[in-house]
Amino acid sequence: MQLIPAIDLLGDDAVRLERGDYDRVLFRLPLEEFFARVVATGPDLIHVVDLQGARDGALRPEVIARCAALAGEVPLQVSGGIRSLETARAVLGAGAQRVILGTALWDDDALGRYVEALGDRLVAALDVRDGRLAVRGWLAEAGLDVDEALERCRDAGVTRLHVTAIARDGTMSGPDLALYERVCASGLKVVAAGGVRDDADLAALDAVGCEAAVMGVGFLSRLGITF
Repeated sequence: MQLIPAIDLLGDDAVRLERGDYDRVLFRLPLEEFFARVVATGPDLIHVVDLQGARDGALRPEVIARCAALAGEVPLQVSGGIRSLETARAVLGAGAQRVILGTALWDDDALGRYVEALGDRLVAALDVRDGRLAVRGWLAEAGLDVDEALERCRDAGVTRLHVTAIARDGTMSGPDLALYERVCASGLKVVAAGGVRDDADLAALDAVGCEAAVMGVGFLSRLGITF
């Protein structure tokens, strides 16, 4: 079970939102300061979300390049506003190891084209609210439920999913184990996010079959940051 610390970007700061609500900022710190504190813990991978890009539909590759420089030897997986193959390639070129796409994948035959172009550097985002997929920074619905999305991913050859239980995000209420057990049954690699608090939650996610978990607010507590 791999623990992946999360760094969410809004403007030039690292932030945490509650349930993805842009009006409910729980925490804010200058990007350089927060990166230094995260990198000092020795992570194998850092999860970077450009919240501004997700909301506006225009991820900022120059900001990702800045993050890659701050991360040093630690690889990044990046999401937020990556809605074209050109942008995905720009993010990889800026220093990301993997790109997470959600909104752009569910139009027509887009999923297969992204898999063909990006291979295992693509991670498909299933951002789930009440059993259905949310897109566009969680502000809209994709018109798919979880099972429909899983079927599309399997058919297209996706190898890894990033699954967020939106209702648990930023709440420290524990992961939605029923959701993760359901998606792990697909046989795809699953990175869990939303509500992950501690080592007990990591063990529970491991038990249902997840390969990794992203920790946001819970990781702040590990750093001794309170708010």
